[in-house]
Amino acid sequence: MDPMRFVLLLALIACAASAQTHKVDGRWAPLGFLIGEWTGEGGGGPGEGTGGFSFLPDQDGKILVRKNRADYPASKDRPAFSHTDLMIVYKEDSKLRAIYFDTEDHVIHYDVTPAADGKSVRFLSGNYRLTYTQTATDRVAIRFEVAAPGKPGAFETYIDASARRVRN
Repeated sequence: MDPMRFVLLLALIACAASAQTHKVDGRWAPLGFLIGEWTGEGGGGPGEGTGGFSFLPDQDGKILVRKNRADYPASKDRPAFSHTDLMIVYKEDSKLRAIYFDTEDHVIHYDVTPAADGKSVRFLSGNYRLTYTQTATDRVAIRFEVAAPGKPGAFETYIDASARRVRN
């Protein structure tokens, strides 16, 4: 092969490899505002975590995978620590569902309800409610609420956060 053609071929392969595209199945249209990589926005002050998450299609676009990491600084009551979790969103019997796992041995099965306007989505499971709301093109508000055992529906905010998209 001509050396110039070989160099051109290598350049084309490199460009194709670096152009990361995500095959997105139409079933994810109501969650399209979440697809990408995100970083948390916050003050990073004492006791506040830092981190980010991704919401990306996987398995040929048949599922969405959220990977999340939050790092918390040491405080007078506890040492520094990290929290990671994994959530898989899937379609079953024409309904969106999700299953969540974290490093604290939590497993949560969610029913997923996107808003009709495509600007928010609620993950609901008994005593847990997680809501993402689009606040700007590349910004979301995140609220995680917990209800005490025996008090379903009596949610109290556990985390109120925001994030900005860093990559589609």
